[in-house]
Amino acid sequence: MAKILVVDDEAKIRMIIKEYAEFEGYEVDQAADGMEAVEKAKSSDFDIIIMDVMMPRLDGYSAVKEINKEKKTPVIMLSARGEEYDKLFGFEIGVDDYVVKPFSPKELMARIKAVLSRASATVAHQEDVVKYQGLTINFTAREVTIDGEKANMTPKEYDLLFYLVRNMNIALSREKLLEEVWGFDFYGDDRTVDTHIKMLRNSLGPYRNLIVTLRGMGYKFEKIQ
Repeated sequence: MAKILVVDDEAKIRMIIKEYAEFEGYEVDQAADGMEAVEKAKSSDFDIIIMDVMMPRLDGYSAVKEINKEKKTPVIMLSARGEEYDKLFGFEIGVDDYVVKPFSPKELMARIKAVLSRASATVAHQEDVVKYQGLTINFTAREVTIDGEKANMTPKEYDLLFYLVRNMNIALSREKLLEEVWGFDFYGDDRTVDTHIKMLRNSLGPYRNLIVTLRGMGYKFEKIQ
């Protein structure tokens, strides 16, 4: 289920979009101005943001710029101004689509679907590279960089990290990790996994906490929101 953030200072417009979006099966959160939108977008992950331009405290364009500093969430702008230069400015700062008010809710839903489809295609194309803040994991190149510096890991550390990341947010038992990372013919015990997890955490440095210990069970790789 895609998660949408609807940002508009008019409660009526937010509710109309929310009603149609939930009917389409989307999960919807709301913000009444640009500042609130930035706070929510930075603290939670959204699949797409519907952003009004003219709002109190912080306008939509400025809000998009702030959000883009940390996340590249697809954005559809809403505006009563349909001049070409307004649209061009929006596209220049990374907006994915531009809808002029008054708009058809059904048309907006179609545009949301189209933008989400394009975003999914992009993610699928780039699925061999995972990024989180200053951590970049390139599966194809078998390379990990930390804040711009290439990490120096053992082959088994790479294998373990790649398996954890490909199964992100999934609880993995020590037995499962032994089976998948070391193989069926490995003669060892749970301490082997614990030792390599410790080594891997040391290699990840400031991102060591992304590997979460599940007491009595195992581990999982979890992005911190």
